[in-house]
Amino acid sequence: MALRLVAHFDVRADVLPSLVAQAATAAEAGDTGVLETAYESLRVLNIERNGNIIYTYKHLYTFEKDMQAVSCSVNSERTLLAASFVQYTKEGVRSEFHPGSKCLTLLVEIHPVDSVKVLKAVDSCIWVQFLYPHAESHHLQNHLLLISEEKYIERFNIQITREDGNRAVIRNSSHLPKDRIAEDFAWAQWDMSEQRLYYIELEKSKSVLRCIQFWPDESFTLMFEMPLDISLSGLRFKFVNFGYDYHQDQEKLCNQPSLCVFTNHTGSLCVCYSPKFDSGEEITYSVFYLHKGYRKTFTSAPGSAGSHVTKGITFLNLGYLVAVYFPGHFLHLLNIQHPDLICHSLFLTGNNKMAAVLPPSPLQSLPGSLILDCSSGKVYRATLDQSYLLWFLWNAAHLDCEKMAALHCALSCGQDPGFQEDQIIQWVCEHVSGCHSFDLIQEFLIASSYWSVYPELVDVDMLLPHSSVLTWNEEIPGIMLVTEELPLLLMKVYSLTGYWAKLNSNLEYVKYTKPHLHYHNSVVRREWHNLISEEKTGKRRSTMYVRNILDNAIKVISNMEIRTLEPRLIPLLQEEDRHQRLLIGLMVSELRDHLVRHLQGVEKKKIEQTTLDYISKLLNLIWCMLETIWRKHSVHPWVLHLNNRGSAADFEVFHLMTRILDASNNLCFPLPPGFHSLHMILGVHCLPLYNLLHYIDNGVLLLTETAVTMLMKDLDNSEKNEKLKFSIIVRLPPLIGQKVCRFWDHPMSSNIISRNHVAQLLKNYKKEPRNSMIGKSSFPTEFLPLNYFIETLTGLESSHQALCDFEGQDNVDAEFVEEAALKHTMALLGL
Repeated sequence: MALRLVAHFDVRADVLPSLVAQAATAAEAGDTGVLETAYESLRVLNIERNGNIIYTYKHLYTFEKDMQAVSCSVNSERTLLAASFVQYTKEGVRSEFHPGSKCLTLLVEIHPVDSVKVLKAVDSCIWVQFLYPHAESHHLQNHLLLISEEKYIERFNIQITREDGNRAVIRNSSHLPKDRIAEDFAWAQWDMSEQRLYYIELEKSKSVLRCIQFWPDESFTLMFEMPLDISLSGLRFKFVNFGYDYHQDQEKLCNQPSLCVFTNHTGSLCVCYSPKFDSGEEITYSVFYLHKGYRKTFTSAPGSAGSHVTKGITFLNLGYLVAVYFPGHFLHLLNIQHPDLICHSLFLTGNNKMAAVLPPSPLQSLPGSLILDCSSGKVYRATLDQSYLLWFLWNAAHLDCEKMAALHCALSCGQDPGFQEDQIIQWVCEHVSGCHSFDLIQEFLIASSYWSVYPELVDVDMLLPHSSVLTWNEEIPGIMLVTEELPLLLMKVYSLTGYWAKLNSNLEYVKYTKPHLHYHNSVVRREWHNLISEEKTGKRRSTMYVRNILDNAIKVISNMEIRTLEPRLIPLLQEEDRHQRLLIGLMVSELRDHLVRHLQGVEKKKIEQTTLDYISKLLNLIWCMLETIWRKHSVHPWVLHLNNRGSAADFEVFHLMTRILDASNNLCFPLPPGFHSLHMILGVHCLPLYNLLHYIDNGVLLLTETAVTMLMKDLDNSEKNEKLKFSIIVRLPPLIGQKVCRFWDHPMSSNIISRNHVAQLLKNYKKEPRNSMIGKSSFPTEFLPLNYFIETLTGLESSHQALCDFEGQDNVDAEFVEEAALKHTMALLGL
């Protein structure tokens, strides 16, 4: 199952033990039916902002036998209780228990318990809800919402006075001031966590969504108005999160339109809507992404589950996701942070074991990813089931869209305990060639790095890329999608804080930011290529500039080493690899500047650490991928030496490294220092000479000093190896070539060293008069041109100025050059 439900509260399991004790006491008094009656009538009535759960059994206050509490709320100090009671017949129909009234709404002073005030005695049903302006309020001013079935909402202002110590008494209880909050509405929803009221009014055949925010200073404000193109025809007057009417006809409720509003701290605002559903028809549901400025409407056939459709659609708020659940047929996990592309949302059908994901009874979505099973009285916390998502990736994800969506869902669990990142990495390593619509390695690197820093900065979703895919044109089997633009939400309040400031920031981003602000490495790519090109041509940037870039790389590598707790099999990070360190340092500099530029008010120290964490995560992912494939194939440590032939396991590692290199090059992402050397060593192991040189000439394999030095040292001078070494040496940059030739004891190497030495000495040679040269040759060779040439070199070597420009060749002199020249001549003459 894609969702995992963790028990948060069970009204029967958590409450029954105390009822058993009461039943035992009642039995002693001769009442033997208390427990049975309590068990059958045990129900959850409300969940308050502070987490208090209000439940009822039998009756909270006994007036008549058939009285039922339909709504109840307690203030934050637990000094007042408000409750509404309705009398039902045995058939479950409301009946009159008082002449002229069907619903009785009471306000009760808990200390003392005998003080009761009647707030309403009317024919229509009333729901009650205390406001919680603070998590822990100690004010003597209380506010109570009354929501009437006659389509109005009032707020009662209740003053409390303290008498005789702990007694809390209502002041002037005969006349309680009240405000009319809303009227003539068709639908309302209460957000107990954020103290917000959403409601819809019908104006000229239009449905207008409004939101009222209740503030800690006891004031309230209309925050926005938004017309919605939806039909509420057939909608019985409905409240969301104001308690649950257990006597409603569930069969009729399922055939009514469904509507709810979901938000989270990132500034998202979604309206989920499903029109009236008739069994056998196509299922349609819409999500208004008001924080993005568009609406997406999905249409799906009931599928082949074979069961008769008796339940309607259920919408659940899971934080970064919204779950659309149609029992026995499908579960659609919608990505509300990045809803642009349908491939980032996971659509699971009845064929994927969706028949029993959630309880079959009516469900109520609560803030904090809580779900109330209204029939059983159980409260669950819903999270994504990592184990199922991994199973789905390995066994059931056949389409690219399924792989993409399941991967993003799995990575979004990165902050959950027991996150199984190693299993995700293993799946990626074994399926790098299994996706045709996108590059799996690119997607994994970008998405995983994104989710690793997402909790640290709220605005990071607008500044960092979350996917390598920018467009998606393929259809998702079983579902059709229509996207419509919406007029952007207009806020009624301009001085905004908290959630509203973030929502407004999202709206401003959509309205004014073209193109989007997602970070990309185009500037880094250009600057990196410039630096490398300048090094090759001998040009030099400011020493301080380059030093700062390399210092940035040192910070990243240190950050990685701190987080690397277990020893690694592959020795990366131990090599200088100047080019990769330059790329790492440039990316640190550019990403840090990008975040500082757009994150106003965030400490630079925090931005600096986030930058280091992001790039460290990126490099560590590549390292972990190599470690995973290394362990899987039990690659022997001797693969790091070149005096053995490659195996099938070596080729698997080489193939993965080649794919990683291609992905990182396309994104201009850095690689862990030492990556190219290991890649080159494996290439020598696995490839024939022709293919090896082809890879080198096309830039797939890089001739690093470390790898070439190892090649010169480890391989003997067999004919095959001589050919390989010579082919490598002629492709080396001059500086590296001069260094590594000293490790090859071979005439060819001596010839190259001599040529380089002579070229360096003669670089600025000016012919001088003969008497300034050495008067007599100290060499026994009777070949006058060579004698004169060696004599000239000896004179140049005696010049300190000439040697200052030539370093690292202390073992090379004119005598070495003469010996190399004679050997080379003899070889040419076949002597």
